[in-house]
Amino acid sequence: MNLPATMKALVLTQDGYARAHSGTVLEAMEPYVALAELAVPAPGPSQVLIKVSLASINPSDVMFVKGLYGRPRTKGQPAGFEGVGKVVATGGEAAAAALAGKRVAFSAGQAGWGSWGEYAAVEAAGCIPLPEGMRDEDGAAMIVNPLTALAMFDIVREEGEKSFILTAGASQLSKLMIGIARDEGFRPIAVVRRDDQIPLLTELGAAHVVNAEAPGFPQRMAELCRAERPRILLDAVTGPQAGTIFNAMGRGARWIVYGRMDASATTIPEPGQLIFMRKRIEGFWLTDWRVNGSAEKWKAAVTEAQKRFLDGRWRTDVTAVVPLGEAMRRVPEELAKPNGKVFIAP
Repeated sequence: MNLPATMKALVLTQDGYARAHSGTVLEAMEPYVALAELAVPAPGPSQVLIKVSLASINPSDVMFVKGLYGRPRTKGQPAGFEGVGKVVATGGEAAAAALAGKRVAFSAGQAGWGSWGEYAAVEAAGCIPLPEGMRDEDGAAMIVNPLTALAMFDIVREEGEKSFILTAGASQLSKLMIGIARDEGFRPIAVVRRDDQIPLLTELGAAHVVNAEAPGFPQRMAELCRAERPRILLDAVTGPQAGTIFNAMGRGARWIVYGRMDASATTIPEPGQLIFMRKRIEGFWLTDWRVNGSAEKWKAAVTEAQKRFLDGRWRTDVTAVVPLGEAMRRVPEELAKPNGKVFIAP
């Protein structure tokens, strides 16, 4: 295949980390990324070159471009953590060569070359070949949210209690996890910020949906924790809300943080509960789970995610597919819309 010499991509305009937390909302693209033309990269020995079909925009992408993620930015490199496309060139190693011509979901972070462009050079180890019949929208969003949902639900399953709590309950990731819980007879408690999100999550299988902005939220959480006895809090929000929830939970509770949507300080109302009630706080990062965890669990999670998308139990809710040339103008307004995912189409 004859490849062009140059490509267009949304590249980072700043290095390193932000000096202050600027919140999780992307008000505008201009301070963080710019549409640029750059040379199409050549894949290294362990890499493949992908012609990108769709690239996903996750909350972690927003945190990264704003300098708030746990990995420094490199000015001039394309942004974007995941996408889907066809492998059009490969390096010489066997694992890379085996992907030639295949349509793959890919994680772009390992190689430092993001998915928000026409081409991406990524490690072969970060690619997952996709089966016939799987939509690009599902393939482009198959790694960050679905595999995190399956990995964290494995923690819930191992803990043994049927009830658990999810913050950011209407997020794509939480909706996927509610579907798993429904299928396996678990009772998730979803915490949201708007009443209009309650019917959808109840229909998906949440045992309870609670609005954190409603009067009496602390009392309601205390009632539910006494009745349902959840041991796990899966938290993408942090801030005062999470401290309130954790305080309501019983002995042995685990607060697992995997995001920070609230820029305000996170407080623990009573630190003594960590001592006398054997409660604990920990973090979860999918990259760490994959690198340091079981290869068998990773393979099982990938297989399960593909099955769920193919048989219709899971489906990525799409807010908008934005052409690359319109992304600088349109992405912030599309991200502000509720309940669905935004994609960039090169």
